Amino acid sequence: QEMGIVTATADRPMLFSSLRINEAMEHIIQSRKQQLDRLVEGFEELSKGITETDASYEKQRRDIDDPRFAVLKERSHIYNRLQKMANDAEERLILLLGQFGILHLCRSPDALEAVNTAAVRGVVVQIITHLDGRTLRFFDQLEKSIDVRHSDELDSLGFVQDQAEVIQYLNIEDNPVGRGKEDAALIIESGPFSQAHLHLIDAIWEGAVPLATARARFTENQINDPLRLTIGEGSFLKNVSVALGFDGQLPEEDTPFDPEAFFAAGHEVNEARSRLTEGKLSNLKVLGIDISRMLRQIGNRVGQEIAFSLRSIENDIEFLDEMMDWWEHAGLGLLQYDVDPQFHVVVGLNHPPVDDPDALPMWEMDDGIIEGALSTRFAKEANVVIQRVEGNGDKDDLWRYLIHRHELNTIELVD
Repeated sequence: QEMGIVTATADRPMLFSSLRINEAMEHIIQSRKQQLDRLVEGFEELSKGITETDASYEKQRRDIDDPRFAVLKERSHIYNRLQKMANDAEERLILLLGQFGILHLCRSPDALEAVNTAAVRGVVVQIITHLDGRTLRFFDQLEKSIDVRHSDELDSLGFVQDQAEVIQYLNIEDNPVGRGKEDAALIIESGPFSQAHLHLIDAIWEGAVPLATARARFTENQINDPLRLTIGEGSFLKNVSVALGFDGQLPEEDTPFDPEAFFAAGHEVNEARSRLTEGKLSNLKVLGIDISRMLRQIGNRVGQEIAFSLRSIENDIEFLDEMMDWWEHAGLGLLQYDVDPQFHVVVGLNHPPVDDPDALPMWEMDDGIIEGALSTRFAKEANVVIQRVEGNGDKDDLWRYLIHRHELNTIELVD
């Protein structure tokens, strides 16, 4: 009826009638011709005064200068875009896959093939992931030249192609094995933004662990990641100069050569240098090397590994019981826990601290083990704070770790 092909009467019941087939087709053709003529007239009117050179310049300017944004919904469309990015990549392609992104990639065979093909043709393909024991086998489907690293600090998803395009996930379906109907991502085509994003990724990449090393967490149930130690702070040039008895000031003018003064100065420096080689720990402190901090960091790592090996224990009290057994069987001392006035762990050492500056402070490592284990187990929860306080001074009560649990209450701001 809207096209004028069918007519109806106002009677009850209504009677419908239509044109013949040939008449109806002719009517539709004429209608479409009129619409096309109006479209052509409108285009010609719009194009008046715009030269081909101007249009080409505007397009080129937009392509170079203007950042463009778009939102993609559903996982299938996002990985179709990743496929295009992999095909277009010339130098570098980075995939941030989070915990289950490798599963989604392998379930998108076209995107996976494009990523592998890009690596084969010489594109540098880097993947940062958060390893999960259930997804380890999927990494075997990647091209061997693809560099994969594990990071505990990064759990977001996204992709970066060269310095041209970035995809950043906005939302991801809670079910990792779902179809991704609720997934959404933002596409950003901007050189400056891509470059800034790459600087952030490069910083994370340096601290990430190669896949072969991180895989041991699940194949050998142990952490083989490199341990990075902080040996001290401040100016080491100043520390060495002070230790050698040299103030760092050189004469501004040449002075007459004095053999006696020359040999005397060399002798003084050599004596200071020889004192540093006596093997005393206090000499290391003079150079700015903090052995106590290094040993505590080693202890923290040991504690992290203990907590990791006990991660299958869900009950916190059972976890602490296992920790106490390990601590006592290792001959380090006595561990206790109490709930009065609040839940805390009491640390006792068989070898308590001593005041000798040249004694190796192994108590720092021993206490660091407890600190690392408790932090790994409890501090990952947003509402838990662990506080270390001094005990009563007895060797069975040197330090206490208070475990605070806070309620997370939402604060509503009103005008």
